[in-house]
Amino acid sequence: MNLLLGIPAIVPLFLAWYIMSNGPLAALGWTQQDANENDGILGWLVIAAPVFGLFGLIWGLANVRMRRRTAVRAIRYWMVCTAASIVPFFAIFGLF
Repeated sequence: MNLLLGIPAIVPLFLAWYIMSNGPLAALGWTQQDANENDGILGWLVIAAPVFGLFGLIWGLANVRMRRRTAVRAIRYWMVCTAASIVPFFAIFGLF
């Protein structure tokens, strides 16, 4: 289930990386800011906040329901769920 949820998770994960790479990480000198990205971070947060919230709500509710059905310890369950959810993101962006 988390691998399937990881497919739409590509959008919020990419948004998080884009915001971080053009904002705080660029200010620290760890990345280069996009030359066309000079509108500030507020516009991106207006777009990203609902995407993060909606995906987090869907992911959380689905996993809380599934957690009740498993006999695995909670810490192991949540670690595996998180790792499985980010696999599609790294599979797509790790290829480029």
